[in-house]
Amino acid sequence: MARCLAAIVLALLCSTSARGETDRVPAEQAIRMVPFHQVDMMDQIWAPRTRQLVSRTLPHAFKNTEGALESLRLCANYLEHGGQGPAPPPHRFRTSDLYKVMEGAALMIQAEPNPGVEAMMDRIIDIISRAQQDDGYLYVAHITKSINEREMGHRPYSYVIHSHELYNMGHLYEASVAYAQATGKTTLLDVAEKNAQHVERVFFEGDPNYNDGKPVNQAPGHEEIELGLVKLYLYTGKHQYLEMAKRFLDIRGETFVPDGEGTNSPQYAQQHMPVAQQTEAVGHAVRACYLYAAMAEVDSLMGTDDYGPALDSIWHSIVDTKMHLSGGLGAVPHIEGFGPEYELPNKETYLETCAAVGNVLFNLRMFLKHGDAQYVDVAEVALYNNCLAGIGVDGTSFFYPNPLEAEAGHAPRSGWFGTACCPSNLARLIPQVAGYTYATDNHHRVYCLLYGSNQGELALGERKIRLTQQTGYPYDGNIELKITPEEPTEFELALRIPTWAGEKFVPGELYHYQTSSGAWQLEVNGQPVEAEMDRGFAVVKRTWSPGDKVQLTLPMPVHANRCIPDVKANRDRIAITRGPLVYSAEEIDNGGAVQRLFFDEAPTPAQLRKAKVGTINQMPLTGLTEIALPVKEKRSDGVQDATLTLIPYFAWSNRDRGSMITWIPTTKDLAEIDATAPENLKFAGATASHTFDMDTVEAVRMKHTPKSSADESIRRWTSWPQKGETQWVEIDLGDERTIGSLGVYFYDDGGGVQLPGDWYLAVPQGSRWQRVAIYNTDEYSSLADTYNTVHPAKPLVTRRVRIFMTPHRRDTSVGILSVNIETQESQRAATTRQ
Repeated sequence: MARCLAAIVLALLCSTSARGETDRVPAEQAIRMVPFHQVDMMDQIWAPRTRQLVSRTLPHAFKNTEGALESLRLCANYLEHGGQGPAPPPHRFRTSDLYKVMEGAALMIQAEPNPGVEAMMDRIIDIISRAQQDDGYLYVAHITKSINEREMGHRPYSYVIHSHELYNMGHLYEASVAYAQATGKTTLLDVAEKNAQHVERVFFEGDPNYNDGKPVNQAPGHEEIELGLVKLYLYTGKHQYLEMAKRFLDIRGETFVPDGEGTNSPQYAQQHMPVAQQTEAVGHAVRACYLYAAMAEVDSLMGTDDYGPALDSIWHSIVDTKMHLSGGLGAVPHIEGFGPEYELPNKETYLETCAAVGNVLFNLRMFLKHGDAQYVDVAEVALYNNCLAGIGVDGTSFFYPNPLEAEAGHAPRSGWFGTACCPSNLARLIPQVAGYTYATDNHHRVYCLLYGSNQGELALGERKIRLTQQTGYPYDGNIELKITPEEPTEFELALRIPTWAGEKFVPGELYHYQTSSGAWQLEVNGQPVEAEMDRGFAVVKRTWSPGDKVQLTLPMPVHANRCIPDVKANRDRIAITRGPLVYSAEEIDNGGAVQRLFFDEAPTPAQLRKAKVGTINQMPLTGLTEIALPVKEKRSDGVQDATLTLIPYFAWSNRDRGSMITWIPTTKDLAEIDATAPENLKFAGATASHTFDMDTVEAVRMKHTPKSSADESIRRWTSWPQKGETQWVEIDLGDERTIGSLGVYFYDDGGGVQLPGDWYLAVPQGSRWQRVAIYNTDEYSSLADTYNTVHPAKPLVTRRVRIFMTPHRRDTSVGILSVNIETQESQRAATTRQ
């Protein structure tokens, strides 16, 4: 499946239960996260999102995964009736979306018990357990023989490059561990272990019922089972699951290498060479991040460095050449993946929400492996910007791609998707952010990783410590940390000093500030202290007593970011950031298309210091800030002064579907005149019988000139997806005019929208529209790449005209790029000017 994300359950790495507790986390894993359910968030970002998750997001997600549950129910019925009964429609991966939502629900139950949700989960788990074969196999399509061989293969495990058989199970493994930890119930865990043991037999030993008894010995096309197996190992203490995860890693690129193109290319699923030899981030971005996360985690848990050199090279490949400022990954839409180095477009890009979550997952595991703050810095930027942008403020609308620039009428947030990995993964990510806040090592250091008001309980060896943060972060850099050990205790407190508090916004070579941030300050009990810097952490070692207070002040000025010139899309542009947040400009705050605004030169440090930072009250987000800066406006009649208002990127497209921009031009040439401004519109108004959501009828009023009928650089009107139906566009001239001629430049994308088979001009007569007779030398032609112009056969005085169009085929729609209307009044005015 092209667009799915492995479960992100990093906080579960150190959770405890009655099963195999002492065996679960080996001594080699020196750094461990404090589990999310031991940290109570009270901040302005994640706490309200978590409450909303319970009240809106999870119920919405369960409702939208009812189809997957019905497929499992039909599968159970099929098995219980000896292979008889209705079969569900073939589908490779929609059960994985249900498993992910279940995991989110389990995490919430662990944080706050909910008997109603728990009872619903038990009913779902009963269905899942009955849908599993006795030998452990669980894949609805093959069990019920409702398959599409091109996607799933002709028999089980015959097409693991695309079938998602193992991908689905990885998500089930993670859900089973989460639910066992939350409730102590093991029915779903038993299903998971039964399947994992089945997979081990079939893939690495040989099972006479599969693959003619020969071990399949092939890595799956979509990585995920590796992470799920690690979760099973961490919970059960059974080393075979960790060994299986490593075997799947080590056979990738060894036992099977595809030789096709696109989604069948060797690079697409990182199968082009053994993983320990890979040096560059390639292929589908989500799959890649799962792979890299699993490599880092397996190394950490086994106390090895088998993948260390590869991971270091891959990480630098990402942060030095392939990561957007928002922490987004995967710029190339058709593969949802990494492109060539420095190919980082802003408008025509992808940046799947799940890829950003994968970036978090990878980097936090790299932190656990190396103890370096730079990995948390990348994770934080991806969390606050790309990940958070993926869910609307209502908690029930989502983005799949996350571009850094958009035109008015851009694709709206959606309530769900046919491939619904992003909503279901966000439902699991949000409650776990608390588990990324603190970490401990073997008995002597406490790491403070993320900032935000919270209260956490942790253990350092046998000693219990309570930490309480108070801060307005991420909008304010003043952080107070109250430390309350049970008794005076000596340990090291390691406070992350983010990359953004220095010379650049995020680690790597791509982006840098025009000026540095200034100095950060650290006090203990009101007295300045000298801290030792260790891999991005300010470390204070002392004997801590109950009530000790640490005050960390991180400078949070408004910054102008430059990008290295290798990235063509960002040349002569700057992006505004403050703290860990990227800021973007929306049309609704800026009086028109934001592409018309530009800095006549990059703002100076003095100008940035004078930037107005205020609070937005138009959205239900506490503390949301906006930034105002002086800029220039490019107009058809020249340039004038203007003010640029920016909001946090994560909050865009929650009020309307106007234009948005993140990288602001620093030259007039890169700015674009607002085609929708009144002075740039030809006619008083325009309406249509139907307009596609991503197009606009205003296009027929704009003073633009198409390059061809397939021109996608300008706005257009189309009637998509209404196929085969007669459509009309009505133009209001404002007052009565004498029509001299009318020309229509039709849009044709070569697919669903094509040149009309027939069209004509009409004017109102009473309650009807009368077709206009034209010169006998004219015709209502439908030619490409030109204005199809007609002249009325006799004087025509009217205020309103309609263009009626009929598609030339029943399976196509119609579209218009531009309309020209010459009137005698306009001709006389032109003559007078001459």
